[in-house]
Amino acid sequence: MPTAEVRWTLVVPVKRLALAKTRLGPPYDTYRRELALAFALDTAAAALATPTVAAVVAVTDEPQAARLLTSLGAYVVADEPDAGLNPALRHGAAVAAARDHESGTGALSADLPALRSEELADALARGGALVERETSAFLPDAHGSGTTLVLAGPGVSLHPLFGPDSALAHAQAGHAEITAVDCPTVRRDVDTADDLEAAIQLGVGPRTSAALETLSRR
Repeated sequence: MPTAEVRWTLVVPVKRLALAKTRLGPPYDTYRRELALAFALDTAAAALATPTVAAVVAVTDEPQAARLLTSLGAYVVADEPDAGLNPALRHGAAVAAARDHESGTGALSADLPALRSEELADALARGGALVERETSAFLPDAHGSGTTLVLAGPGVSLHPLFGPDSALAHAQAGHAEITAVDCPTVRRDVDTADDLEAAIQLGVGPRTSAALETLSRR
């Protein structure tokens, strides 16, 4: 286990629910708003419960999400750039750095409904060891082509490159890859019905579980 003990502020982006999870297919597609919100809340709750996470900054213009994330303990800011995911994350990272310049900053996907704090802590510890040498790091998603976590060390600007083939984009931009870590719940983001089924097999958080139970009764 790496010994680096970097403290982190994690930036979590939450879309307006009307625009969220459009790739979710049957039987989940008619309930995607509720599921997207549950994913974000379970992700934020697990992050906030992680010992090396000093704070979670949620970037959202969704009033319901903002209210519920605040009640969990996240610091919520509006998506002032309103120009897509990466600008939103950079804005959140700037807010995070202004609030706490001694912590590292990370961008964490908001659709990790199975996220477990102990696995996130392990990924952050390994990322912390990398950023001491490389300044920034990333964790590929379960498919290997995407990204669920990007980290920058204290005093270093965060440069997220989420989008198609983002793992390759981050590697080509000089981010070190977080490897040799068994953290399936940190890598299991959810875009499709198959992704959600895989997350369910890992064990989803209480809000996602409740949303799925409600869906099953409809």
